Amino acid sequence: MSMTAFSLNNSRITLLIIAVLTFLGIQAYNTIPEAYDPGFTIRNAQVITQFPGASPKRVEDLVTDPLEKAVLELAELDYVKSQSKNGVSILTVAIKEDYSDLQPIWDKLRRKIERAASTLPEGVGAPVVNDEFGDVYGIVLAIHGEGFSYRELKQTAEDLRSGLFLLDVVAKVDLHGVQQEQIKLKFDANALTAYDLTPNQLADILSKQNIVLSGGSVVFGQERLPIEPSGNYNTPDEVKGTLVTLPSSGKTVRLDSLVTLESGYEFPINNPVYFNGKPSVNVAIAMVETGNNVRLGEQVDAYVEQFTRQLPIGLEISKVNFAPKEVEDKVNQFVSSLVQSMTVVGLVMFIFLGWRTGLIVSLLVPVSMLLTILVMSQIGVGLDQISLAALIIALGMLVDNGIVMSENILVRINQGVSKKTAAIESANELKLPLLTSSLTTSAAFLPIFLAKSTMGEYTGALFVVVTITLLTSWLLSLVMIPLLCVLLLKPTKQVKQQSPTQLAWYANLLTTLIRFRWLTVVAMLVATVFTFHAMKWLPNIFFPPSERAFFKMEVTMPMGTSIEHNQAMVADIEQYLLTLKAKDASDGKPSITVSDVNDEGSNKLGIKNTGIKNQGIKNWSVYVGYGGPRYVLPHSSRTSSPEYSFWIINTHDYRDNPELMQRIESYVNEHHPDAIATTRLIENGAAILNPVEIRLNGLDQDKVFAITQEIKAKLASIDGLKDISDDWGQKTKTIRIVIDQQKAALAGVSNRDIALSLQTSLVGKTLSEFRDGILSIPIVLSNEEREELNVEQILALPIYTPAGDVTLAHIADVDIVWQNAKIYRRNSYKSVTIGAQLGPGYTASEGLNAILPWLEAESGNWPSGVFFELGGEFEKSEKSTGSISENLPLALFVIIGLLVAQFNSFRKPIIILSTIPIAFVGVVAGLLIGKSFFGFMTFLGVISLAGIVINNAIVLLEQVDIEIASGKRAIDALIAAGKRRMKPILLTTLTTVLGMIPLLITGGAMWQTMAIAIVAGLIFSTVLTLIFVPVLYSVFYRVKI
Repeated sequence: MSMTAFSLNNSRITLLIIAVLTFLGIQAYNTIPEAYDPGFTIRNAQVITQFPGASPKRVEDLVTDPLEKAVLELAELDYVKSQSKNGVSILTVAIKEDYSDLQPIWDKLRRKIERAASTLPEGVGAPVVNDEFGDVYGIVLAIHGEGFSYRELKQTAEDLRSGLFLLDVVAKVDLHGVQQEQIKLKFDANALTAYDLTPNQLADILSKQNIVLSGGSVVFGQERLPIEPSGNYNTPDEVKGTLVTLPSSGKTVRLDSLVTLESGYEFPINNPVYFNGKPSVNVAIAMVETGNNVRLGEQVDAYVEQFTRQLPIGLEISKVNFAPKEVEDKVNQFVSSLVQSMTVVGLVMFIFLGWRTGLIVSLLVPVSMLLTILVMSQIGVGLDQISLAALIIALGMLVDNGIVMSENILVRINQGVSKKTAAIESANELKLPLLTSSLTTSAAFLPIFLAKSTMGEYTGALFVVVTITLLTSWLLSLVMIPLLCVLLLKPTKQVKQQSPTQLAWYANLLTTLIRFRWLTVVAMLVATVFTFHAMKWLPNIFFPPSERAFFKMEVTMPMGTSIEHNQAMVADIEQYLLTLKAKDASDGKPSITVSDVNDEGSNKLGIKNTGIKNQGIKNWSVYVGYGGPRYVLPHSSRTSSPEYSFWIINTHDYRDNPELMQRIESYVNEHHPDAIATTRLIENGAAILNPVEIRLNGLDQDKVFAITQEIKAKLASIDGLKDISDDWGQKTKTIRIVIDQQKAALAGVSNRDIALSLQTSLVGKTLSEFRDGILSIPIVLSNEEREELNVEQILALPIYTPAGDVTLAHIADVDIVWQNAKIYRRNSYKSVTIGAQLGPGYTASEGLNAILPWLEAESGNWPSGVFFELGGEFEKSEKSTGSISENLPLALFVIIGLLVAQFNSFRKPIIILSTIPIAFVGVVAGLLIGKSFFGFMTFLGVISLAGIVINNAIVLLEQVDIEIASGKRAIDALIAAGKRRMKPILLTTLTTVLGMIPLLITGGAMWQTMAIAIVAGLIFSTVLTLIFVPVLYSVFYRVKI
């Protein structure tokens, strides 16, 4: 018994099952995980190794090189990029995109690093492998307040973190901007001399005072009791009152008579964070892998609201990033578009099919959608902009099954066949053709799913969701549609017979074109070739940025800039940003509006009032010296660099972003010409640091640098490119102490004495730690005269020995040398990454096309061993489209197999597939008319279009076979089939086109280009199907007129 017969014989249970599944679909919709993007796997890990005091070159030779060689043994390795700088080696290990199960690879990496670590010299710390790069901290909260110390901010942040960990959807909570407290013991070298005491001796004495060591245990009766000596400091007064025994005299003096005790924070400051110009500690929250973003937001909001009630007045918690709100808005936007599309499709059905058939087909849409969401929830596919867009794309396709089935049943009923028989016969006749049609459409999306790349992973839900939707629609067309037809359809009062004069224009046009078939084919081929040539007029943008109400800014000072100088620049920029939150003083209009902080300053910038209610900056957070947490998946946080700052700037409306970005960049360029400020919108898909990027590799560093300058000069001469930079940066000055070993030996000074003396005088030496509750506060001995020093003052620094002090000038010379602050390598080659940003109105492809011919010509004259690679947008695009394109042959074979199986013919599949490249004429024409661009999502739109075009051609050729089987001549069969299938094909086109309108209007740049490709291509392909397919048929089958 077929499914259709079973459903008709058991109509009540069938309706109950459908109702229950629909209800479960509604429940699944309410609980299914939601996200802004579907996400993708971060296939990177970092190996960080500390080598205190070592120069970048020494770090490269002694640490980076052996570790890099160990990493290169990984068979799964894509590349390893190393960064060697003062005192630290950082290796970034990237795994090929073919691999998804990364944990075994990371375990293998750790074993190789452990083996290599045994060969590292003394003084090198243990390498640390960090493979948790994929954690996204979608919520970032800033704790700030006027007059509150870093300790109070930190304590509040830790209390908040403890409570957040209790929420079931919270996986990790990290703190940013925390400053390490210190108890500073400041000495005067001359005062210590009066006691015949050197700083090194004082350091040794104090380091033995504050200890926490076991005193062993003792048997007491039947018990063994531990002995705990009270050797550690419990209060700052105990530190002051420490008795110091003078080595020379044996006398004891209090510590506070030798040093001045101060409480403070680590110097120089370590990666501070600011919110709206005030110091802050930021709390970054990551969700559990299977969590729901909206639920996370609700829980965090509720807890923070409760937590805030107990805070002192003036201490505030503000939102820097809040992904749950973004997710909710994005999902609601797409759901609204989906509902609008469903409504439009329903209206079309009612208008063109009548209320009974329209109602039946319209019911197919929500039931199919809800069942699809139910299946999605069971296989781990959540709601995001990709999966929801897939539902909208599939909307126009799924009604085709219902239209064909219901119309076929109605025709049989009008012919006098009983409803039940008509339903069963129609289902038996159409189940395989409809299944083939659904599978061929689904197969067009198969390359996306099979693509082994980040973008394949990002967009893979298109195939999954479209396939589930179409198969669900096919299943319901065999079960629900026949049942509803039996219940609701009635024979029409008068069966209209198609008269010979009906659609006569179509018959005459088709006859004429078939008569001149070869001319028609040549004309279409010429149009297709011209279309591919016209693609050069389309801008090529891999992924447009997202339309979010915030943007990011990176400001880089010259290499070697101190973090104190960087802080001063940051403070100046923040004062400027405050003016962008103020009202326009010239006319009183709220051109720029204050958000949730007090009005400060007045706007004299003349920013034009765009009429937007909340124009301007809402708030901002800046991470000084590093890139902050991974607040969105595409963000790759930069490691600690004192000359760098990373900004998140929130606005009231995303439409204000371009103007604000331009104004901020202009201010920084004008007031801080030595800094490079780059503002960027948030990326869709994978992050691209430089739209135009060239990697220059070679073994000879000098040769690579010489060519680097030539490339940078050429990039700077190209219109549309700006902020030309390279990752090595400028060379920096380094003070090198050259010790005269003979003089040092005569003075009784060891290299250790020199190092400790310089450390104590310039930085401070950590002696011990003071415990205040759960806080551990370092005790640091430092010279109270520590200030900015010149070379003469450095030479005058005392070197402390038990035999007496000598100045550094007596035993060493001081040289100032220039060296690279960072040394980058890629797969063992010295590697310089040269990047360029884009000016307004320019694309990466234009910039690359301008530089590439020059690069290819010049590279022939480069020294042996020096070569270039293209990165940036080009590399991402090549990897993404290439990974999909390499699976196109498989999809083609699947489609051909299905078509051959259905038609038992080779010629018909060739006719059907020949329509795909010709449909591209409509795509390019639509993009040019719509002033859009060709990008990755356009590419996916073309693939989607191919599935629809194939489906329409199948429907037409099936009808041709039916007409020929009824005894018609081939030419008459082609005309009759076109007339008979015109309505279903036009309805499918109309529903698909109208269903895409909301995506076209509200989908943003990312989806508009895809919608244009589908809409324009589908409109053209409809004409193509009704006219060109019959013409091709006449060519292959030699139809006579």
